[in-house]
Amino acid sequence: MRRRGLHTGIAMKTPTTLEPTGHITLVLHDAYRFAVDFGLPGAAALLSDVKPPLGRGAGPDSEQLLVAAVANCLSSSLLFSLRKFRNEAVPMRTTADATLSRNAQGRLRVAGIEVAIRLGVAGSTLRQLDRALAQFEDFCVVTQSVRAAIPVEVRVFDDSGALLTT
Repeated sequence: MRRRGLHTGIAMKTPTTLEPTGHITLVLHDAYRFAVDFGLPGAAALLSDVKPPLGRGAGPDSEQLLVAAVANCLSSSLLFSLRKFRNEAVPMRTTADATLSRNAQGRLRVAGIEVAIRLGVAGSTLRQLDRALAQFEDFCVVTQSVRAAIPVEVRVFDDSGALLTT
């Protein structure tokens, strides 16, 4: 069964179930600065802004929020996979970068995302590391959704800098 997207009119395959993810509200403060309210009790609104000359760069822009969402999802997914195999205390530091390029119409687009996850322990100390590494990306909802349009490269390193993924 196919349906039309709510705002795009693009035909979309209807999933078997739809799960709401939460309601997000953006309120314009000034220029291009928005307060992003995630509707979570006790959580402060996030201020976003675009870079100069349009905005002031007083907060993350849309591209940075996209990259943060991918990096956060991958980090959480890897942590879940490691904990599934009883690796409880695994320090982790993740960095991510996006590459922008212009399309045929000269408009900027995110052309790729690179994510590096650095574990704070030696890979040899982790139980079932190969299994955790083999599956964690598949469980990352955001990354797999973004990958449909944007290449995402993921590398995982241990505390010595050894590359754990291929």
